[in-house]
Amino acid sequence: MLIKLVVFDIAGTTVKDDHNVSKAFQAALNKYNYEVPLEMINPLMGYEKNQAITQMLHLHEKDESKITAELVDEIHREFVRQMIDFYRSAPGIEALPNVEETFATLHQMGIGVGINTGFSRDIAETIINRLKWREKGLIDHLIGSDEVELGRPHPYMIQKMMLDAGITDPLEVVKVGDTEVDVREGQNSGCRFVIGVTTGIFTREELEPYHPTHIIDDMAQVIDIISQ
Repeated sequence: MLIKLVVFDIAGTTVKDDHNVSKAFQAALNKYNYEVPLEMINPLMGYEKNQAITQMLHLHEKDESKITAELVDEIHREFVRQMIDFYRSAPGIEALPNVEETFATLHQMGIGVGINTGFSRDIAETIINRLKWREKGLIDHLIGSDEVELGRPHPYMIQKMMLDAGITDPLEVVKVGDTEVDVREGQNSGCRFVIGVTTGIFTREELEPYHPTHIIDDMAQVIDIISQ
């Protein structure tokens, strides 16, 4: 069966990330007097960010009555502001090695390229615009976690992208990401291959317990896998 679509995560998978997302998340929480170490934040970075904020608040706020939708929204707005400013103006925003070449090769093979993310759509658009991936003809689909009912690990982002691409069989789809929640999203969607990459937050050893079909260190290996 031929692969028709490969869905990639953004930060740590296709775009260089030196814990910048985690640091912005940490700063947004800190503005509201929640001091959370990066090692607690990193594992949640693939999740939809309102969900990640809620999880952190339940761990760090003793008074549950203070954990309101309004507080979560305020912290999320601060995170979005910081992320958009960062991706618009910070130096060194670039694709990880062999990412753009892999996108181009997939297109040469007649395979669509999709980007999905735990970011809201406005942050995702800022990144894609900065890298000019649309102008370069490198991607076909983009979806943020705020465009579906539930983000990762639920399958809704991939299912929406399949619908947009006219694909009905998830065995024609591949998911590539750098976190546990990326892997589980691909598994919950029924993707033929679920590929973990070691270029982001999770090491090979940290990805292995979630049983992706493959773990790779170089994005170019995606072509080898789907060409089997």
